[in-house]
Amino acid sequence: MASSSSAKRIVFTGGSGKAGRHCIPYLLSKGHSVLNVDLVPLDHPKVHTLKTDLTDSGQVFNALSSHFHLSHYENPRGPGGVGVEKPDAVIHFAAYARNMLVPDSETFRGNVLSTYNVIEAACKLGIKKVVIASSETTYGVCFAQGDADYHCFPLEEDYDNDPEDTYATSKLCGERCARSFARRFPGTDIYALRIGNVIEPHEYEPDFPDYVNKPETRKRNAWSYIDARDLGQICDLCVQKDGLGFQVFNATNDTITTKEPTAEILKRFAPNTPITRKMVEYEAPLSNRKIREVLGFKDVHDWRKYVKV
Repeated sequence: MASSSSAKRIVFTGGSGKAGRHCIPYLLSKGHSVLNVDLVPLDHPKVHTLKTDLTDSGQVFNALSSHFHLSHYENPRGPGGVGVEKPDAVIHFAAYARNMLVPDSETFRGNVLSTYNVIEAACKLGIKKVVIASSETTYGVCFAQGDADYHCFPLEEDYDNDPEDTYATSKLCGERCARSFARRFPGTDIYALRIGNVIEPHEYEPDFPDYVNKPETRKRNAWSYIDARDLGQICDLCVQKDGLGFQVFNATNDTITTKEPTAEILKRFAPNTPITRKMVEYEAPLSNRKIREVLGFKDVHDWRKYVKV
């Protein structure tokens, strides 16, 4: 558990979703307090869910300046006349999670507007740490029409992202909003996580054997993944690491989701794609090198712990 000095008050949007419902328990285990902002409740006794439409700017400003729990009405009034403490950080995961859940225009509107509203409200309320969910899809292959190639390997944060689909484009717009507000509000850190294919603990047994044995099906995810619990660790590391301004981080586990080494897989399934540096034998093509070197990420839930090869 974190010390009292490192424990933070965190507003987490989309905490009832596939990633959030694992990230929030991890954050709680580190001593943080969390308010879940979502349209559906999170089934956790220590977390209140504030039902909020994030495309409504007024609701977002109110949610980010809200009590975390009904019991907080017992708190004494502060200097501003109310007993509401300002959050230390906002983690924004709420979004339409892919294409074809709603029409493309609504995917774009909802994802971009909610991200803009969350970042704007956080900055104008003086919240100095914002973490937003971007996506592996921004590398342009996941939702490309037909077979498409990446520009190069490994996929790293300085890549020329040029997706053609609406969902990935909405995520790139979110990154641009983050960069803009970080420049406009010096001293505010805004970190964008290009999150890989999220795997929950119960998904290893039914799903991963096909990932491992049919590598031809995993090109769109760059043969990479992120364990939902390790994503919680990444969220905590982002909250604890100050002073970086605007940053983009790939959020993936260390290793490729195949039995064969990375070089063999890339030669077999992406023979015309340049390799820009020497890669570790089983390094994930969607590389997490930056998040390991800058934030100190440690891969805890390697898929080989849960799947027999």
